[in-house]
Amino acid sequence: MIKIESQVFVYVQDDTGQPLMPTKRYGHVRRLIANGKAKVIRANPFTIRLLYQTTKHKQPIVLGIDSGYENVGFSAVTAKEEVLSGEMTLLKGQSDRIKERSSYRRTRRSKLRYRKPKFDNRKKVEKTLAPSIENKLEAHIRLINVTRSIIPITEVIVEVANFDIQKLKDESIEGVSYQKGEQY
Repeated sequence: MIKIESQVFVYVQDDTGQPLMPTKRYGHVRRLIANGKAKVIRANPFTIRLLYQTTKHKQPIVLGIDSGYENVGFSAVTAKEEVLSGEMTLLKGQSDRIKERSSYRRTRRSKLRYRKPKFDNRKKVEKTLAPSIENKLEAHIRLINVTRSIIPITEVIVEVANFDIQKLKDESIEGVSYQKGEQY
């Protein structure tokens, strides 16, 4: 679920659906919609599509994504200001859902009496990701695609950082001391 916090701008698309620079001119947007020169595409974030051809002047916009375990923060900035920010909550318990689906499938197949064995007709796929990691990757790609449909992004920066929580609490920790943590 993507939650967008910045509601200052009205996001604009041209007549072909390509994103243009967002605007703060609410009166102009209201008149465009009232005169039939624009239509509302999305309510959250508020996005309009122009129904006439216009110039396509765009500024460079950088989308920064801070990837976390449960939440992903994102922010799109120009040289002067932030045009979009928000947070996306990642799906939890993917491996549990896969196990549950597998048990349902096993139960369903065990009720069939004369079913041919199907364990030999599977292809082994090389280098696959774990389902939870694959879901996280797809969520990041979806987030980038949604923001690209709203604003003209020129660069995407994904911050992936591993850090040592025990080292943050105690800077002198090293070696065997890691094994003697809080729950030792």
